[in-house]
Amino acid sequence: MNRHRPSPLYGQQEMNEPLLDNSEGQLFLTEAFKVIVEEVLCKGTDVKEKVCEWREPEELAALLDLELRENGEPQHQLLQRIRDVAKYSVKTNHPRFFNQLFAGVDYHALTGRFLTEALNTSQYTYEVAPVFVLMEDEVLSKLRSLVGWAEGDGIFCPGGTMSNMYAMNVARYRAFPEVKLKGMWSLPRLAVFTSQQSHYSVMKAAAFQGIGTENVFKVKVDDRGCMIPEDLGETIELAKSQGAVPFFVHATSGTTVQGAFDPLEPIADICDRQGLWMHVDAAWGGSVLFSKEHKHLMRGVERADSVTWNPHKMMLTGLQCSAILLKDTTHLLKHCHSADAKYLFQQDKFYDTSLDTGDKSIQCGRKVDCLKLWLMWKAVGSKGLEERVDRAFTHTRYLVEEMKRREGFELIGKPLFVNVCFWFIPPSLRGKENSPDYNDRLSKVAPVIKERMMKQGTMMLGYQPQGGRVNFFRMIVISPQLSHQDMTFCLNEIERLGSDL
Repeated sequence: MNRHRPSPLYGQQEMNEPLLDNSEGQLFLTEAFKVIVEEVLCKGTDVKEKVCEWREPEELAALLDLELRENGEPQHQLLQRIRDVAKYSVKTNHPRFFNQLFAGVDYHALTGRFLTEALNTSQYTYEVAPVFVLMEDEVLSKLRSLVGWAEGDGIFCPGGTMSNMYAMNVARYRAFPEVKLKGMWSLPRLAVFTSQQSHYSVMKAAAFQGIGTENVFKVKVDDRGCMIPEDLGETIELAKSQGAVPFFVHATSGTTVQGAFDPLEPIADICDRQGLWMHVDAAWGGSVLFSKEHKHLMRGVERADSVTWNPHKMMLTGLQCSAILLKDTTHLLKHCHSADAKYLFQQDKFYDTSLDTGDKSIQCGRKVDCLKLWLMWKAVGSKGLEERVDRAFTHTRYLVEEMKRREGFELIGKPLFVNVCFWFIPPSLRGKENSPDYNDRLSKVAPVIKERMMKQGTMMLGYQPQGGRVNFFRMIVISPQLSHQDMTFCLNEIERLGSDL
């Protein structure tokens, strides 16, 4: 490879020659892949390396030289660009990245992601994605069987928010099919019900679909963050008294902050009595269904009408991989969203056109998200995925016991899942819980420790206030790269970073 001349990939070419040089492009890809393996997968999983190389926005923009110019750059400079992107990006595969509901890397899934990008097709018709139409059907069928459904429907969506939006839209269509033709003018005031700690996508869906956020009724939760079924019943009656028409109950299995699981059986009882669509947002918690030991957390899920499940979280398929699963067998998903584009979904094709699943989606082009999950599942089997779930719970128990042994760590309840929520009480605040400024001072602790850990690059975990609680840490324990030593390091590091506060 000539490392000093501008890239020929898009240079001036004779009209009888290809515009792109495959040999040059493949050589560049080979060199780039070496950089990715070294910088992202080797250094990015090494505890001796930083989780992040923090830079202020102005400095980072200058370091990356983001400006796009008229002429191309030489290959050696492009490879340096790749190194810089890797260097200054957060290493989410790092064992000490506890910040989000995703972490770590599965190499079989990553291979599926690379292959998906290389094949570059769209998941809408059998003619352009024959392998993936059949593969998606198989994967969705297996996920539904874990929920407890022998048959049903579903598709992969671009994230849990979109999956939740699909559920609400299909539920509305089932209740009021005329909405597709006549719009909101044909409908009464509708009411949605969800817990106080549900994902904010419920509010987004209500706004996006014209239902209105004021028509999302928040149901009270207990100290663990679980929906109180009795309050759900009362809230439904309240909505009716205000002239609203209930149609959709959004339960959660694995809330974002506390990892709470709503009690699905009593919620299903209420939905059955009221004739309401029951949706379970299991984007975060759905993977417990792999575990014989922990699937009880979702007891009753088979009674739901739809389920959101994000394998890119606990199952580690990589972003993004989210499924909306439906119990329905009457093709509601397609009837609700189809537009019958004649140039794409011709009915006189030479194969079975029911394989053209694209009209179920509100998208036209749809990324292939099943391959990474399928390849990983093939590699480790359901037993391997069960082991992964159980191991995360074991790590969580270890972390909780370690916190209990240390002064200054105050847990916010016993974790139901792998979300560990806690305050760190620095020495200056210990024993001063009754001081009038205690909560104000405590609220400043987590943000300062978070800033210090990021600027030093030692680890990452999140914090937030919630309800009447001032800022507290939320540590997510799922990475397969994680060891007990990493969790001990985390606690030691919090003590170090917060000892002077």
